[in-house]
Parts: sequence; structure tokens; C-alpha cells
Amino acid sequence: MKREGTTKQKLLDVAMKLLWEQSYGAVGVDDICKQAGVTKGSFYFAFPSKADLAVAAFDDYWTNHKLPLLDSIFSPQLTPLEQIEKVCAFIVKDQLEKYQEYGKMCGCPGTSVGCEMSTQDEKVRLKLEEMGNRMLRYWTPTVVALQREGLLAKEEDAKVIAQDVYDFVIGLLTQAKIENSPEALKRLRPGVYRVLGLKLPTPVAA
Repeated sequence: MKREGTTKQKLLDVAMKLLWEQSYGAVGVDDICKQAGVTKGSFYFAFPSKADLAVAAFDDYWTNHKLPLLDSIFSPQLTPLEQIEKVCAFIVKDQLEKYQEYGKMCGCPGTSVGCEMSTQDEKVRLKLEEMGNRMLRYWTPTVVALQREGLLAKEEDAKVIAQDVYDFVIGLLTQAKIENSPEALKRLRPGVYRVLGLKLPTPVAA
């Protein structure tokens, strides 16, 4: 069992790396096995298909990487404006680190895979839709807090506003990938405030 777990984790780690760096279609099972240092037989013992590996890789990435970060960024101990500042700063930092690592803008791997596979594999589409809904469960309480503080109109649907913000962020990351330029990230923070209808605060000097 220990060996199987190690093989699975190697495949999950390599799959996520390749999904950041390349497209779903460009990554073959042979490529994954070669980089993970496992045989094709071991791959199919661990996962029925590449699509199943991709679904598991996104789940693993969410649980072990994204979830702890989001819990910290959207901590109820922070004000909603502090949460917005932290999430914008994190997204930019994460994208710039990937740019340094891979030499190109990577955007959101879930969005990239979703654009390729949403009409081809339902389990992949459903997993990525689920991940988007998870993100909305972070953004929505922030919008509610903004409404509670009188910064946004209370009569507006918080879930709809959260969806608007999430859609903007995903769109901006996709455009940054198309432009292949980190300069596009400069539009993220002001754009989030604009979508929310909030005045952009002056950044606090470090």
C-alpha cells in the first residue's frame, strides 16, 4: 500500500505541474509516466485514465495547497477589504512565480483544462465546476461582509456579485495568458475594485 501511495503521489504531482505548464491535450500518459519515473502499468493500476488522474490532481492540489491558503486569505479575523487586498496580492505573486518557473504566463490551469475538456469529458467538467463553486464559497461571505459594513448595497444578491468578481479574475488570468505578459496582472486589483463598485484604496507602503 505504501508503494501504491508513493506512485499515486508522484503521478499527482507531475500531472499538476504539467497542467500548469502545458495544455491537457499536449500532455500524454507517456509524458506523465516518464517525468514521474513510473511504468505505464503502474499508471493504469493507480488511475483508470488520464482524465481520472487530472480530476484527482485538481482535488489533491486544492486540499494540500489551495485550501490552507484560502482559509488564511479569507480569514474572518480580517476585514473584507483586507481579504480583497490579500487575495489580489496572492494571485499576482503566484502567477509571477509560475512565470519565473516556466518562462510564460500560465493563467489558471483549471480554466485552461475546462476550455479544452468541458464538452469532451463530463467528470472533468464537473470537477472544475465544483472547484469554481468552492471559490464562490470564499468570495460570497466577503461580499456579505462588505454589505454589512455599508460598502455595498444590501439589496443586491451577494452570490451574483461574488460570481461577477470570480468571472473577472478568471477572465483576467486568461487574458494574461493570451498576452503572455505579467503586465496584464497590473489590471487585476483595480479591476476587482471596479467590479465591486468600490473606490480603489491607496496601497499601504511596506
